[in-house]
Amino acid sequence: MKMQFNLVKPPTTPILDPDFRPPVLANRAFAAEVAASGASVPLMIAVERDQGRVSRFDTQIFDMRHPRAAANFFYVERILKFLLWQFGGWKVTVHGPLELVRYLESCYSVTGQRAFDAEFWGDQTYEREMRIIHAPTPADMPVAADGAGSTVALDWKGWRIGFDLGASDRKVAVAKDGKLALRPDGEPVLSEEYVWNPRPQTNIQWHFDHIMEILKEAEKAIKAIDPNARVEAIGGSSAGVYVNGRVRVASLFRGITPRERFDREAAPIFQNIQKAWGIPLRLENDGDVTALAGSIALNDGAVLGLAMGSSLAGGYVDEHRAIKGWMNELAFAPVDYNPRAAVDEWSRDFGVGANYFSQQAVARLIPLAGIDMPDIPADAFPLRLKRVQDLMAAGDARARKIYETIGVYFGYSVAHYCDFYKPVRHIEVLGRVVTGEGGQVILDKAKDVIRREFPELLNINFYEPDEREKRHGQAAAAASLPLT
Repeated sequence: MKMQFNLVKPPTTPILDPDFRPPVLANRAFAAEVAASGASVPLMIAVERDQGRVSRFDTQIFDMRHPRAAANFFYVERILKFLLWQFGGWKVTVHGPLELVRYLESCYSVTGQRAFDAEFWGDQTYEREMRIIHAPTPADMPVAADGAGSTVALDWKGWRIGFDLGASDRKVAVAKDGKLALRPDGEPVLSEEYVWNPRPQTNIQWHFDHIMEILKEAEKAIKAIDPNARVEAIGGSSAGVYVNGRVRVASLFRGITPRERFDREAAPIFQNIQKAWGIPLRLENDGDVTALAGSIALNDGAVLGLAMGSSLAGGYVDEHRAIKGWMNELAFAPVDYNPRAAVDEWSRDFGVGANYFSQQAVARLIPLAGIDMPDIPADAFPLRLKRVQDLMAAGDARARKIYETIGVYFGYSVAHYCDFYKPVRHIEVLGRVVTGEGGQVILDKAKDVIRREFPELLNINFYEPDEREKRHGQAAAAASLPLT
């Protein structure tokens, strides 16, 4: 089948996936072709999310009268897909050919190929119907505005509590005067993990009580040092999608069904916790707080955090060390333009990050590497990853090919991400997929791709948190979120 949009075979081919087609190469080739055509027109895309916050992406495409104009359709659909999962948004305003706007309207309709995305970002996340609007002139385009909610102050004073909620544990830390509070012996006043299993729980009071429990433990630790001390603010991070402190999508609360009950009981849980304490409380996506922890450790901004675990989590802190208020759900942003690429079982889209940088990615590559695991169920991704790690440690060449393949994916995808996240000085990398010898192979391969093909990115620092930061950094960083 002929494809109007030209895909580019990468000079460095993933050993287990020769059909991989990196978006960064195709997008840049398209841009060069448009520029050389003498028939370019502007394409401007504005994505609006909560509180009227707007993010913009401006580029050039073919005039619709040009013989290559058919390539515009694939390009604009993939670009908008990336922007929605980078920024989040319910309202898309486009200045460009009307035919493309009508095409996007069709894609993001109930019967369109992006119906999942439209429902996710519209009805579920922002509680608004998704809209695609044509802007006849550039003057009709919204101006980019991230809003004041993105600011993080790191020079605060007093006692605070930071927490992080994961699928299997709750982390909590005590912080004071802008950093993790330490005892005279250098150990944290409190930085602990508490086991829980929230997913099957059907009573929201159970979640409320278990979150309050760790906050009270932190307050108790503070009072043990200073009985007259007062907790000034609470900051938290959690996997999922949150808007204005309201839970919109989160596996931690998947037992609270149906959706009407979720919106009534689960959505305001952190607002109710704030009311119970009567002090400022701010919650952010765990990916952003991970990036913030990296920024604090590095004493620098422009940090893109990428966690390769059960899925792919992303976060970004800008050059001013501020969280932008973007969603950074990069598990569902395209990283492979091959139309026959692996399809994500949730979003039903092809070539998205979850299938390239996670335990799912390792499981997908296992049979391609010629490894058989009849004793481990196909969907037991953590166990399959552990077996690959063991094989890698034993010098198995098949396991090494899995990590080399992911490393090539990663090198091209870092360049792709850097075309959307600007600036990036540091890539913070963590997660179970990059632990052990295999993780080093991934990073070495990625750096090799960048060295060979993207010399403009040679100064990017790949940063792996040490064990102390992994244990204490995120919850402590979360304490810096509230503005008081």
